[in-house]
Amino acid sequence: MKCLTLGCALLFCFLSCSLSAVAQEAGYWRASSTTSKSITGDIALTDQKISLNFSTYWIAQIRSLTPAELSAAFGLDANAPGTGNLYRLNIPSDKKLLHKNTLCGGEDTQWLATYSTGRTLHLAFFSTSKMPALNPEAMTNNPDLCGVFEYQR
Repeated sequence: MKCLTLGCALLFCFLSCSLSAVAQEAGYWRASSTTSKSITGDIALTDQKISLNFSTYWIAQIRSLTPAELSAAFGLDANAPGTGNLYRLNIPSDKKLLHKNTLCGGEDTQWLATYSTGRTLHLAFFSTSKMPALNPEAMTNNPDLCGVFEYQR
């Protein structure tokens, strides 16, 4: 009985932590980097969808990212505050965004990594069909990394 109670408590803690991380990312975000202003524009993010340039795409949260993965993907100090998640999505390669730009050139966009802290959100899009490896070695000159974008509230 104690094991069942402990298991339920651990499951509740895990789910509430992952839901709060998604809630921190949710909402309307203004493009703040040169890249985001010229390619995606402002975005809206929920736990199930992302909206880019008046088009909405389904997303599925796969897992939370570790501090080491956030550091590798976004060039952060490993002790930087904030949270992030890895999502699966599908944005076709022929989808034109601002100024007729695409997210990943001629490749479909299939993965999204997020990092949020305070009023700042960073997104990294990937074109690989496999889950991207988010470590320093894999991120160095990664051909599957489409771009990193920054947004503010």
